[in-house]
Amino acid sequence: MMFTITISQDEDGVYIAECPAIPGCVSQGATEQEAEKNIQEAIKECFEVRAEKGIPLTVTIRQIEVFI
Repeated sequence: MMFTITISQDEDGVYIAECPAIPGCVSQGATEQEAEKNIQEAIKECFEVRAEKGIPLTVTIRQIEVFI
């Protein structure tokens, strides 16, 4: 499966990776590559937990245009 993730660097230099399609699915790493690898594992683990609890695996993600 393909997922969109976000990676940002916090004030301490740690890279934070999130998967917006799975609420609460967050990981981190010392580098962008490590954060990406870690979020892949987090996605698998989140799926397992959500399946066990009968929670939908993902939420709907859409892109919208906002004029500023």
